[in-house]
Amino acid sequence: MSITPEMTRKIRSMAQRMRLRALEMAFGAGNSGAHLGSAMSCMEIFAILFGGALKLDPSNPLWPERDRFIASKAHCVLAYYPALAEAGFLTNDDLDTFKKSSTRLAGHPSMNAEYGIEYSGGSLGMALSVGVGMALDAKIKRRDNRVYILLGDGECNEGSNWEAFLAASHFKLNNLIAVIDKNNLQYDGFTDDVMSLSDLESKLRSFDWSVTSVDGHDVHALLEAFSRKCDAPYAIIANTVKGKGVSFMENSREWHHSRLTERQYEIAAAEVRG
Repeated sequence: MSITPEMTRKIRSMAQRMRLRALEMAFGAGNSGAHLGSAMSCMEIFAILFGGALKLDPSNPLWPERDRFIASKAHCVLAYYPALAEAGFLTNDDLDTFKKSSTRLAGHPSMNAEYGIEYSGGSLGMALSVGVGMALDAKIKRRDNRVYILLGDGECNEGSNWEAFLAASHFKLNNLIAVIDKNNLQYDGFTDDVMSLSDLESKLRSFDWSVTSVDGHDVHALLEAFSRKCDAPYAIIANTVKGKGVSFMENSREWHHSRLTERQYEIAAAEVRG
């Protein structure tokens, strides 16, 4: 993936479209509400993944050489589904069914090869272990595909993740990339108050991972981080803002999951459009 001014502009535009689409989908969900804050923090991450970082073929979703992506942070679907649409796995009509009767696009992702969804999310702390298995499988079968996992920082409170971090370095899985959306908030409040991760970068380095920390909304910095090649499992700590792009959502626990009124939707869309 080359880092050019054109690529940077492409990703920024894609992230903006995805934010606007997420607002439309959340508003359309009505009283069911949606995980808006959690999706807004990782829009740039998803735009880079599905805008160029991932090796995928929507016309052949089960292509054995494809890269694997798992959304461990399962409450990111308002970023995930628009990204899948941008990549050609979903249509705008599909997105319009979000949380509607008989939809295949629920509030958490459900594994669906046709739609490019590799993993059913919901229970936190489990997906990194699945990713370790996928990366190990690729090594054993001598495939050169990579495995990407998106985690939330609150989710890193789960002990199962740390077993998986340890296993990944033990098996020398340099084809495994963990992206941590560090937006500093979880359902119960600020992550530092609930269970502080302290110096997360140092912790991961002590587990023999290669680590880089970046501004998770700086597209150029993220592109550089995603372009890095490592001889060990690789973690990108993306420092983000929950609810990024909408002033009344930013750093607000209430928007982990909530519903949009028509007036709120209009204000939010206007802010995202700039």
